[in-house]
Amino acid sequence: MSTLIERLEGEARERLICWLRRRMMESEITIEALEHALNRDVEDERMIRYRDAYGNVWTGLGEMPEWLRRAVAAGQSIDHFRCG
Repeated sequence: MSTLIERLEGEARERLICWLRRRMMESEITIEALEHALNRDVEDERMIRYRDAYGNVWTGLGEMPEWLRRAVAAGQSIDHFRCG
């Protein structure tokens, strides 16, 4: 899936990049801090093994969360919630 910046072209893309840089400077956010946060988000997303339609997630580690326990008790297969 492409990002918004990848889909934009020309002047619109450059204006968005300038706006983002300005907001980052105002908030004292470095490129390194942004990269670290994005990488952490990607890693967190990779760890998710189960997800429901309401946005509840579980990595599969530790005790099964209540939302998944209720669904399984109601007869839903745990595989129905498996990601990827």
